[in-house]
Amino acid sequence: MSLARKGRRIGCDYGDVRIGLAISDVDGILASPFATLLTNSPDLWPQFQSIVEEYSPIEIYVGRPIHLAGHDSDSTRKAADFAQQISERFEVKVSMVDERLSTVSAQRQLKESGVSSRNSKEFIDQAAAVAILELALETEKALQGSNLGK
Repeated sequence: MSLARKGRRIGCDYGDVRIGLAISDVDGILASPFATLLTNSPDLWPQFQSIVEEYSPIEIYVGRPIHLAGHDSDSTRKAADFAQQISERFEVKVSMVDERLSTVSAQRQLKESGVSSRNSKEFIDQAAAVAILELALETEKALQGSNLGK
């Protein structure tokens, strides 16, 4: 089932060193690894602007890393600051998504597929972004389904 809203979505896994990105198709069905940006690069925002201009996302999802127990951390605040910067710079909806297990899940999937962890940091960031985006797309579908009966 495709989503009612047409347009690409971008998922972001924010980290102190790298930001993994994933992108969806226009129907919001498939999330794919897309790019890895360097957090402290002077080119970060020009690169992000190029991506936003080229793909015109209807929503950007940023992973919200919270402790397994459910409380915020320093990483949570950094990701929230990143999401805030996106919303201030671009005219696109920005939402935070619980990403407690996205990086762990991405690492496990890559290990199972035979990718060395030493050479896979960028892949892990992108795979975590895919997990974040997939969760967001599933949430959108669930909300759409619950609104159909109203």
